[in-house]
Amino acid sequence: MPRTVALVTDSTAMLPAGLAAERDVIVVPLQVVVGAASYDEGVDAEATPQTIAEALHEWTPVSTSRPTPAVFVEVYEKAQAEGFDEVLSVHLSAQMSGTYESAQLAAREVDIPVRAVDSRQLGMATGYAVLAAADVLDRGGSAQEAGDAALRRADATTSLFYVDTLEYLRRGGRIGAAAALLGSALAVKPLLEITDGRIATREKVRTSARALSRLEELAVSAAARHQVDVTVAHLANPERATVLADHLGARLVDELCGRPVDVGEVGAVIGAHVGPGMVAVVVAPR
Repeated sequence: MPRTVALVTDSTAMLPAGLAAERDVIVVPLQVVVGAASYDEGVDAEATPQTIAEALHEWTPVSTSRPTPAVFVEVYEKAQAEGFDEVLSVHLSAQMSGTYESAQLAAREVDIPVRAVDSRQLGMATGYAVLAAADVLDRGGSAQEAGDAALRRADATTSLFYVDTLEYLRRGGRIGAAAALLGSALAVKPLLEITDGRIATREKVRTSARALSRLEELAVSAAARHQVDVTVAHLANPERATVLADHLGARLVDELCGRPVDVGEVGAVIGAHVGPGMVAVVVAPR
């Protein structure tokens, strides 16, 4: 039976284009600005993680911006024109982006009912929430039921990451200047997590090797003998990300039940804020 609810998310959810198409998910791009040029993430070929990493290394100004409400209005009206009765729009944390607010504002401007959901998560943690909603819609569930499923999975998901420096998060206003200065002064390698929709410090360690070891231990603990999906993400750090994924795959055999630990590079928008060297792990109970 064809769906009656259109499912929308944004490009920070890290859903590969093929998977989004397979699961009938409409992806709205955020913008990344490099120098004086603005690009749509996932649409413009120039908006690659490699471009962002190089720009940050070279101290080229990099910033990001949310989709405007007008962009969402166009998406929602197109869904209505295609015969959908409702829209479910699931997005990254409102504490870190105005994307959810844009979706809310657009919902007031269209005739089709729209439920906007703040996942209070980031990256593939939002992506897993979207996939949970897609599962419900594929079974004939309502927008309300699918949105509730997305929120439940997002709330249960653990998002942990390591950055080489807090400077990029400070520049983007995602972490306080005092915390960034302290981390630099003490040569601390921070382990961060998403808590209540915000970036918070989980632990502080002295070396990158210790940070990655702790990411592994914390991810194994988060799985806690549940059935889980796991993704390791990085920016310009594929070797360490692959090693972490291999270790987790070996230690979480029962929890993964044959599913792989996915490894991927974060998109340009998230990359602009975390900086080169970042490694993250997302553990999402099924």
